[in-house]
Amino acid sequence: MFTRRDILRSAAVAGLAPAAPHILRAQDEKYPSRVIRAICMFPPGTGADILVRWFADRISRISGGSVIVENRPGAFGNIATEAVARSKPDGYTIYIAPTSSVLAVAPHIFKQLNYDPVESFDHITTISKVPFMFCVDGKGPLKTMADLTAFLKEKGEAANYGGSANTGIVGAEIYKKAMGLKTVHISYRTPQAGFTDVYGGQIAFYTTDYGTAAAPIKQGLLRPLVVTSAERTKANPEVPGARESGIPGLDLTAWWAVHTPKGTPEPVRRSLASWFNQLVLEPETASFLATVGADPFPGAGLDVRAMLIKETKDWEGYVALTNMQKQ
Repeated sequence: MFTRRDILRSAAVAGLAPAAPHILRAQDEKYPSRVIRAICMFPPGTGADILVRWFADRISRISGGSVIVENRPGAFGNIATEAVARSKPDGYTIYIAPTSSVLAVAPHIFKQLNYDPVESFDHITTISKVPFMFCVDGKGPLKTMADLTAFLKEKGEAANYGGSANTGIVGAEIYKKAMGLKTVHISYRTPQAGFTDVYGGQIAFYTTDYGTAAAPIKQGLLRPLVVTSAERTKANPEVPGARESGIPGLDLTAWWAVHTPKGTPEPVRRSLASWFNQLVLEPETASFLATVGADPFPGAGLDVRAMLIKETKDWEGYVALTNMQKQ
């Protein structure tokens, strides 16, 4: 169990200089004095959007201020990320994002970036982690990953799959490499459009997070065959992990974190780290995260910047493995 001391230590790890408690209280009382924008890289209605909105609402309650969500979808998160990097570093723009599959990936999939994924931001704290799923037509004949693999081998390049998020796409490409498949990736602006093509048989499967696909899964319209983590998750224990499904080398879990533009004042960063870590430790948060297929990932004691640097190096290998072309 994390203590208040752990939470305060997490602020120090994030690069926040120590300050006397009475000074912190005096400064923190001034923040927030106006609306905070929480930038979301995904369209409204997706599982990720639901997660961002839930955290924004709870941080509003904890901080006593107002936090609104601003959706900036497109370009694999690059539009939202650049918007945050260009924002004034005053604490009134925050980025709640799947850091491991957005900031860590950006240098490897874009020919040119107008920001530095590590240096253009202050990395506040982690909040959750979640794998993706491979989903097929819930009313179709494919029941297991073995069924899907056999089908895709038979179809060759005539078979397609869909995905619009980096973790899911790379997970699918690792699966293709491991199984010697020639299945073609089709990019979708929204997961819902991809689901429609799964139902219609235009694509064989779609890679998505559970939160986005929860409703059609519960309705029997989509069938999840595997998660992209090596093992089953606590949130969705009924879905097999990649290892037991016979997919070597597949172990991808997106972890979410909070960021602000570089140069955000130390007292503000300290307040944000404290609020988010307090929230992540609450039982209500664990219950909510389970509904979107995620597990809590408290940031107390973690060096998010160092984690991002390591993840960026790992993704260089993932991208090279999958032959993804820079855009």
